[in-house]
Amino acid sequence: MVFMRAMSGIRRGVPLALLLAVLALALPGCKSLKPTDTRPLDQAGMWYRSIEELRQLKITDAEVAELVKARDAGTSDQACIQLMQTARSRNQPFSDGDAVANLRRVGIAESTVLELSRLNQLGLWSGEALLIHLTGFSDSLILDVARRRAAGQPVPSSASFGQLKNAGMSEADVKALVNRGATEEEVQQMIAAHRRSTEHSGFVRTPRRRRR
Repeated sequence: MVFMRAMSGIRRGVPLALLLAVLALALPGCKSLKPTDTRPLDQAGMWYRSIEELRQLKITDAEVAELVKARDAGTSDQACIQLMQTARSRNQPFSDGDAVANLRRVGIAESTVLELSRLNQLGLWSGEALLIHLTGFSDSLILDVARRRAAGQPVPSSASFGQLKNAGMSEADVKALVNRGATEEEVQQMIAAHRRSTEHSGFVRTPRRRRR
């Protein structure tokens, strides 16, 4: 259609340079009219109605690929839609497919993943959440930490949670530590004090043998 109009313009004596400029502007627009290919979502087991809801959110090919990752890891249709809605509420594309998939595959609950998304704590921090989970702490603690991070409040690092676990602290004690606002520096001081006390109490003196 654009080409036919250009040819008509030439016949009417419109300058060729002007027509070429119009074509250059029009062709990208023509490409953008290409519909998003949602077949990968269908192949991943998503229901037709869910795919239609995603179409209404103007899902892109790149976002389809991200949602397929999440879907293949066991994320439900409704959760996929909610992830897209959260991204749209920030006027951002959904690009956390790998983060969602990694969290779901280790057993972190879907509701926890959705809350992390709502708090805008997926992205790079999802790796920290993963480590806290693998250390043996619950989703509840992960969310406590995520909420504090989202509010710009201090939290210990994921490595410190592993050290606290090794020091024998219960989850209730660790949660109390997090919720009172313990910093990384404070936690490291506690861990160092614990190590010193352990080394001191665990010292065993070997008696000398008597000479005959």
